[in-house]
Amino acid sequence: MIDWIANAFDAAQQALYETVVQPVVFALGFGNLLEDAFDATGWLLWGVIQVVVILVGIGILERRWPVEPVTDHGAVRVDVVYTLIHRLGLVRLLMFFSIDPVWDAIASELRLAGLPTWHLDSLWPGVTDIAWVSLAVYLVVFDFVGYWLHRFQHQFNWWWALHSLHHSQRQMTMWSDNRNHLLDDVLIATAFALLARFIGVEPGQFVAITVITQLLESLQHANARITFGAVGERLLISPRFHRRHHSIGVGHESGGRGTLGGHNFGVLLPVWDLLFRTGDFEHRFDATGVRDQLPDEGGRDYGAGFWRQQWLGLTRLVTSFRKSA
Repeated sequence: MIDWIANAFDAAQQALYETVVQPVVFALGFGNLLEDAFDATGWLLWGVIQVVVILVGIGILERRWPVEPVTDHGAVRVDVVYTLIHRLGLVRLLMFFSIDPVWDAIASELRLAGLPTWHLDSLWPGVTDIAWVSLAVYLVVFDFVGYWLHRFQHQFNWWWALHSLHHSQRQMTMWSDNRNHLLDDVLIATAFALLARFIGVEPGQFVAITVITQLLESLQHANARITFGAVGERLLISPRFHRRHHSIGVGHESGGRGTLGGHNFGVLLPVWDLLFRTGDFEHRFDATGVRDQLPDEGGRDYGAGFWRQQWLGLTRLVTSFRKSA
């Protein structure tokens, strides 16, 4: 069954590449990038599959067990735009033309200097080199790093200036995961790309880690009254657990009103929130958003459209640097 799925995907990737991508690449004069374009086709196809799963699979859960009625359809449509931009490969494209060439040059110099390539899955021969064990190890490592990156987004004023856009959605749905400032996306994508290179993640494993993580994050943001129970919620992050992270005054405030920090920073596994005492397992489904959006807290504008949101994010970033200067 697995072989059939893999063969079907390979055939679809080849067909999409030959009929659509390759002609476009040639027309743009990038014939020297055909191999990279073929890899990009794979990312594009996985993105399409993810969008279908979100629509068909997670969409059913939102319709069956909604937390709240969706009234601001315009805000959700903007989130759909973010999802298409991210899942269909724009961030990967930005990485390819910016970060990847720099890292390739550094890695080449390290190899010339005689430094060996390190692979985390070779630490326990006979065990960690088993495919599913290796993938599980890498997932845990990525999740641990993701937890701390997420905490940093809530800890540093300049990073919160960007990340707060993600939390400004008052109508959180399955499309809200990718509602991020593009600069924030590039920072996180760069960190994980460098991590993958550093610990020896193979390209296929990196794709698998990315797809698994993104689909579960889409589920976590769903407008669905779903909990995994007292035990399950301590094994895998549920929509209820993550909604607590988005709840006004809970998910991004610690030690006092308006103080940066918060709870429930885990990406896939709640174990890090348990270990570092940032977990909030209270069984509630509160309103989402940022406190300073509320009319009696200043009514801050985070923008209604994509470009407005991106511009306001940059202005918040500049303001945070001025305040710290």
